[in-house]
Amino acid sequence: MEKGFVEVDMNAGDEPAAFPTVRATVVQASSVFFDTPATIEKAKNLIAEAAEQGAQLVVFPEVFVGGFPRGSDFGVTIGGPPQAKGRRGKDLFCKYYASAIDVPGPEANLLASFAAKYKVYLVMGAVERHGRTLYNTVLFFSPAGELLGKHRKLVPTALERVLWGCGDGSTLSVYDTPIGRVGALVCWESKMPLARAALYGKGLEIYCAPTADDSDLWQASARHVAHEGGCFLLSANQFCRRKDYPPPPEYAFTGFDEEPAPDDVLCRGGSVIVSPSGAVLAGPKYDGEGLLTADLDFSEIVRAKFDFDVVGHSSRPEVLTLVVKDQAQLPVIYNSASQN
Repeated sequence: MEKGFVEVDMNAGDEPAAFPTVRATVVQASSVFFDTPATIEKAKNLIAEAAEQGAQLVVFPEVFVGGFPRGSDFGVTIGGPPQAKGRRGKDLFCKYYASAIDVPGPEANLLASFAAKYKVYLVMGAVERHGRTLYNTVLFFSPAGELLGKHRKLVPTALERVLWGCGDGSTLSVYDTPIGRVGALVCWESKMPLARAALYGKGLEIYCAPTADDSDLWQASARHVAHEGGCFLLSANQFCRRKDYPPPPEYAFTGFDEEPAPDDVLCRGGSVIVSPSGAVLAGPKYDGEGLLTADLDFSEIVRAKFDFDVVGHSSRPEVLTLVVKDQAQLPVIYNSASQN
């Protein structure tokens, strides 16, 4: 089957089918921790592999570029002074900061070039560096090599708040593309019903859910959200072992009874693709790195919303409404550019 095989052919002169089919791939793989160039090269190879299988959309895990700092506490103790531990944690954060990327920036440009080379829509989790703050960010690229935009995780989960700043409503975006309306929430953002509703209200059709959660309960959440929203849900997670991180003492795992062995699995994956009816189309995958691919039949969206359309005939706006503040929230606002 040739690349660009599906009914949605961006170069075709004929009218598209009433209900297109799109081939989508989620990537389950580990970052090369503290080595962003090697991680980006690994991403390139995985995108090429997905493109060979006919993928038009490729979704990567949460913070694939920059890495998910699993097992580290960065020396943080609430109200606790241990200076040596705190210093080591801040030194670790400096290395983590150096592994993050600027958006726009050279690494983002490389990712855009991969999307263009392999003619795919690319959804990439990354640690974004902005000033001296880091964000858990999802980047969206088009087959034309354009950065369509980004989403910053609204509320990092638990201790993640030590590392990453909070996003705002300005990045609760859905991108209208020839393969459908694509958006993303990161990991446990999908437990935020109002954030989900904000995307549903924009006509979301392909819900990208990069995650770091490999639990069985996440699978229940993925199926529920897809069914609730009447959309396809694509969840990509990393599969990683201890050896995917630097060895001790450069990188230590806290909260473990003992230091994990190099081949110990720290995240088993669980990447999955779910239909608007809540049916699992591919996965969940727990047996190592790899790709999951499924053909998304958009007639399934119409079928699902015949029963329940959360922002359509199933809504009650005279009873319940949501107001989304989608302007950027700036800490400093200057009334006049002429003021110094």
